[in-house]
Amino acid sequence: MLKKELLDILACPACKGELTYEQDNQKLICHQCRLKYRIEDDIPIMLIEEAEKF
Repeated sequence: MLKKELLDILACPACKGELTYEQDNQKLICHQCRLKYRIEDDIPIMLIEEAEKF
């Protein structure tokens, strides 16, 4: 589970927009870009080329 302090400062690397934390699936979601960034071992993988489109 990610700490609130970390979630407060994270932004989408593509658009610099707000991210939503999906705790059940361990993903950070940018609704503006329609990208999902995975979280592995409590580390967000914030690489645009690794993001999942939805």
